[in-house]
Amino acid sequence: WKPDDPGLTNAKAAEYLARDGPNALTPPPTTPEWVKFCRQLFGGFSILLWTGAILCFLAYAIQAATEDEPAGDNLYLGIVLSAVVIITGCFSYFQEAKSSKIMESFKNMVPQQALVIREGEKMQINAEEVVAGDLVEVKGGDRIPADLRIVSAHGCKVDNSSLTGESEPQSRSPDCTHDNPLETRNVAFFSTNCVEGTARGIVVCTGDRTVMGRIATLTSGLESGKTPIAKEIEHFIHLITGVAVFLGITFFILAVCLGYTWLEAVIFLIGIIVANVPEGLLATVTVCLTLTAKRMARKNCLVKNLEAVETLGSTSTICSDKTGTLTQNRMTVAHMWFDNQIHEADTTEDQSGASFDKSSETWLALARVAALCNRAQFKAAQDQLPILKRDVAGDASESALLKCIELSCGSVRQMREKNKKVAEIPFNSTNKYQVSEQHGDENDNRYLLVMKGAPERILDRCSTILIQGKEQPMEEEMKEAFQNAYMELGGLGERVLGFCHLLMPEDQYPKGFAFDCDDVNFTTENLCFVGLMSMIDPPRAAVPDAVGKCRSAGIKVIMVTGDHPITAKAIAKGVGIISEGNETVEDIASRLNIPVSQVNPRDAKACVIHGTDLKDLSQDQMDEILRNHTEIVFARTSPQQKLIIVEGCQRQGAIVAVTGDGVNDSPALKKADIGVAMGISGSDVSKQAADMILLDDNFASIVTGVEEGRLIFDNLKKSIAYTLTSNIPEITPFLFFILVNIPLPLGTITILCIDLGTDMVPAISLAYEAAESDIMKRQPRNPARDKLVNERLISIAYGQIGMIQALGGFFSYFVILAENGFLPSLLVGIRLNWDDRSNNDLEDSYGQQWTYEQRKIVEYTCHTAFFVSIVVVQWADVIICKTRRNSVFQQGMRSEPFIFASVI
Repeated sequence: WKPDDPGLTNAKAAEYLARDGPNALTPPPTTPEWVKFCRQLFGGFSILLWTGAILCFLAYAIQAATEDEPAGDNLYLGIVLSAVVIITGCFSYFQEAKSSKIMESFKNMVPQQALVIREGEKMQINAEEVVAGDLVEVKGGDRIPADLRIVSAHGCKVDNSSLTGESEPQSRSPDCTHDNPLETRNVAFFSTNCVEGTARGIVVCTGDRTVMGRIATLTSGLESGKTPIAKEIEHFIHLITGVAVFLGITFFILAVCLGYTWLEAVIFLIGIIVANVPEGLLATVTVCLTLTAKRMARKNCLVKNLEAVETLGSTSTICSDKTGTLTQNRMTVAHMWFDNQIHEADTTEDQSGASFDKSSETWLALARVAALCNRAQFKAAQDQLPILKRDVAGDASESALLKCIELSCGSVRQMREKNKKVAEIPFNSTNKYQVSEQHGDENDNRYLLVMKGAPERILDRCSTILIQGKEQPMEEEMKEAFQNAYMELGGLGERVLGFCHLLMPEDQYPKGFAFDCDDVNFTTENLCFVGLMSMIDPPRAAVPDAVGKCRSAGIKVIMVTGDHPITAKAIAKGVGIISEGNETVEDIASRLNIPVSQVNPRDAKACVIHGTDLKDLSQDQMDEILRNHTEIVFARTSPQQKLIIVEGCQRQGAIVAVTGDGVNDSPALKKADIGVAMGISGSDVSKQAADMILLDDNFASIVTGVEEGRLIFDNLKKSIAYTLTSNIPEITPFLFFILVNIPLPLGTITILCIDLGTDMVPAISLAYEAAESDIMKRQPRNPARDKLVNERLISIAYGQIGMIQALGGFFSYFVILAENGFLPSLLVGIRLNWDDRSNNDLEDSYGQQWTYEQRKIVEYTCHTAFFVSIVVVQWADVIICKTRRNSVFQQGMRSEPFIFASVI
């Protein structure tokens, strides 16, 4: 490349565009709407109801073929079952479609325009038309349109946080500084942002061939397995189907043995199988999940997939990104060192938390250097906003310094007007410092040189130090104090900068002196050291509390970041991922003053793993780390390694939630049992891969999600326990009807009234139950052991409460028939005569004769009495099902008026 390179010709560009295609990511394969609708209509629990409906239509068809006037009960039941599935399917589809619409509004990935040089002329073109070989110009504020090899740069810095997880802007220059493309400084990546300076680069990759495109491809190639709730529903279907088929076949055989025709036996078989299908349960589960999704939306959690709600509740491990998730992705001044003391910065808007004297001459000198040797400035029209919330044009570190000085010392703009800039040497990676020449104070004709940069480089250029506002010679004692402060602040994971100044001698640099910043013609030695300032990307305020709640809920929180291990470890300690007092092997080695190799890794509860070490670990070693350490931080990780970490956790049997906002997080988000993306700072690819989006980017919202997920599992269990109870009093009348030959105690219509009427609303009302007091203090459920429907629930629903309801129903049935003259002894074997339309003189126990119509009136009265008995016992059952662990007196009866109103 030459400085006067004219770039590609238009003909070549058109040829490359035709060859490589547009510079855009191939959109992930989308599921057609009709397929989504069919999944809701025929997936999971719906299959059981469709099977029931088909069997009902089959039974009706057999009856219609063999009887002159077939009863319409089976036809009605089939129609109702079909309607239930269609209505609930539509309901679920529209709920997920609503989330998809919100997702569509997030799409703003590819930059619209790019500045290219073709045939020697600069031209603005659509970014999609950029081709490999194009010469592209970018400046501060632009989004990089493709992967570029930098050929010239002036103070250029890019924000790679969405790709690598590093919060600090990275310098770009034409020099190749590393073999790893992600580490070298002469490559800028598609979709990252240029935050300051200018650069020219030659396009090396476009579209799917870019680093970001390859990550997106890696994401789309991953298959996410079934959600835990889908597995639970599948298990439940197998259980119910097994019970239904076993009972159906048993009584089919019994019916044939008792002398019924095979057609009658088939009708009985179908009837028993259908009676086992809880018709209202699909609607109950759907409404429960939808209610929770809406409740979570009010708490800034957008659920893309309804089943993801419960998955979050089963989570046992959270793998969280650091930048922008645990931290604010906003560099902030944390500490200062001046007058040989470390001071904590005051980050309060009203400056009420100052821990040092703000009138100190040394502090005022340090603040002046930080304000003047600084290119950041507030964007226009923000005066009414609090300083901490204002947008800044400039890199993250300089923005942090600007806000700190503006808060502490007042208007930086006025400072800069008072000491106007004359010349500047921008920061570069070779010198590691930035120098600015300013006019002196109003009555001082001397120029003021201000410098900031890497502390050790700044110290090397200083011969004096400012202490209590007075210059003193830089002695070994002060150098040692500087070194100790530098190490202490660096050990906190903070980025430390050194500051110095010099009033230029007037005789050497008179007014109007022409400062040359290329061929430097002024001194940058024998300066006066003023102090240090350190910055950190601070943790979000609510994160430490959220991490503590996760720990008490038995959830392991693992930090996975692309940042430096020291920074990652410091943030992990700050947010509680590494608890106070827990040591890593390095900490133990340092404390015992022995080599790290001599420390037994099992002695350390915490560990920090570097991405390069991760490459050399075998699967067994990885499993051992995840098994033996409770507090883990992975630093300098690549997207592929994040994926390995998630797979490792899943091998341990954990239900893994992954949180992240960058493109680099998206493969792990897709692979996880539940991916949680950030709504504000999240990239489009990460949102596409996730199951849930935190609209406020707050990690603490995940804890809310976990609680809601556990609550929905508890409440679904309560709803299912309540709903299944009425299966026994619905099946036993049919069994007695077949085996003992008595008149039918409970009709199909009344069964439908229970399942889709009196049972459904109370079952849904249980979804409104508040969480029990221990919900966030118990361990995550074990998917292999803690089932939604287990033997204990079945035994209580069927063997205890169901039997009580059946006994209550039969008591009502026999009492009403006895009152009308049919004693129990007479009822056995009477069924054929009872249902014979031509028999109008059937005698009761007292010799009275009954016509067919009269008998049917008494039978329907029995159906009603049986129905009322079930409903009355269900009133008590709804209170029994209110709590799983707590006493109902502890839980309270706040929702009971609603429940009883729904029953009535």
